[in-house]
Amino acid sequence: MQLLRSITTLIAASGLALLIPAAGFAQTPEGFDDMTPEQRREYVQGLSDEERQAFRDQRQAQWDAMSDEEQRAARQRQSERRNADREAMRQKWDSMSEEEREAARAQRKAQKEKRRETWNNMSDEEKAAARQRARENRDAYRQDGRGRDRMERGGRGKRQQ
Repeated sequence: MQLLRSITTLIAASGLALLIPAAGFAQTPEGFDDMTPEQRREYVQGLSDEERQAFRDQRQAQWDAMSDEEQRAARQRQSERRNADREAMRQKWDSMSEEEREAARAQRKAQKEKRRETWNNMSDEEKAAARQRARENRDAYRQDGRGRDRMERGGRGKRQQ
């Protein structure tokens, strides 16, 4: 009986997940913040470019409407969730056999090579546009305060150290 209820719930949730993008632009699904990173990634990847931009705009508007206290609380929840995700990844890595670790390393290496191949196949104009987007994202990150603590402490990312 419990299995049947679980399957029914899963089917209903899957059906609703398919309808969410069609329900209208910029609709944040209930529990989006409680989804796993994989679930959030799948949801966002399932959106069209226009829907994705509308979704980002809506999330930004929600953030801008928050008070400073709400933003601090949201940052704290995000930090706690990120730490929990990292710990889960650490535990998963520690529980893997050496063969599984080698397979994971090979997969990461293949992904890196694929990104490098994509980069090498880009025209100079596409590379310049990609660099510009990265610069704009980095500047936006610094301007809205998300990186303020780290910058005030003089901290740098791994690549800059």
